[in-house]
Amino acid sequence: MAGRIVELSVAAGSVPAVNRTDRLYAIVEDLRASAPRPRSARQLAGRYEVSARTIERDILALQESGVPVYAEPGRRGGYAIDTTMTLPPVNFTAAEMVAIAVALARDERTPFAAATRSALRKVLAAAPAAQTAEAAQLIDRVRLISMASPGRDEAVPAAAAGTVTAPAGGGPARVGTEAAAPRGGTARPGSARERAASRWAGPQPGGVPLVIQEAITAGHVLRLDYRDRHDQVTVREVEPVAFAATRNQWYLLAWCRLRQGSRAFRLDRILAAVDTRVTAPPRAYRDLDVDIPDALITRPDLHV
Repeated sequence: MAGRIVELSVAAGSVPAVNRTDRLYAIVEDLRASAPRPRSARQLAGRYEVSARTIERDILALQESGVPVYAEPGRRGGYAIDTTMTLPPVNFTAAEMVAIAVALARDERTPFAAATRSALRKVLAAAPAAQTAEAAQLIDRVRLISMASPGRDEAVPAAAAGTVTAPAGGGPARVGTEAAAPRGGTARPGSARERAASRWAGPQPGGVPLVIQEAITAGHVLRLDYRDRHDQVTVREVEPVAFAATRNQWYLLAWCRLRQGSRAFRLDRILAAVDTRVTAPPRAYRDLDVDIPDALITRPDLHV
């Protein structure tokens, strides 16, 4: 659909001034629509109401990001794109862009790291500005926790929601269990509430994280059904702040209204998550007072 809109705009002549990211996307679709005929820098400059020099810089940026744009010499020459080496318009979601960046950040040692980095650059070059902005907002809420000793990630307990701490002596970061006895909102094993919650066990892959992702970016309060390591299910409202990951587990870092404190919830123990549509007070990662040294934290980045 985006490609069709671009083609209609091109057919009508010049297009309104747009930001650079949108212009790069439009240039690629313009060259695809005219292939195999080339477009001169002057033609593209007139169409996008910029200078020919700006178009040349845009073309260079596309080539550096891996887009197969080449120059044809001669009086009728210009810029063309190899359509056999490019995809038609593909709408990557913000979460899909973040997923590529997270995969890259989690293991830079893979022999495919350079290819992953190249793929991310291509996706970002073609993405509309609104999608890129949403991805930047989401990736700012992701933290990767490195282990001091390889293979020690199993030390993170399969616990109830708890505060995130780093033990003395440089050991692996832990998710600590709550010392206080459960308060209101707890369902005892075998209760009607627990049986109802258990019907959410084994949700479709990605189901719960998608709800959480949307609540984080929208700034909404979540209602969770959460099962701890003692098989107790609590229903609580939380203000989601960030995703955090160790080698083997993903957590939701949030302000728990039931416990009146920062808590980490293992995603695979969340039985149900509902966006209440209630606006949560603005909270940043630093507001949670997470007791993990900055040296153990990696922040994925879209700018690779």
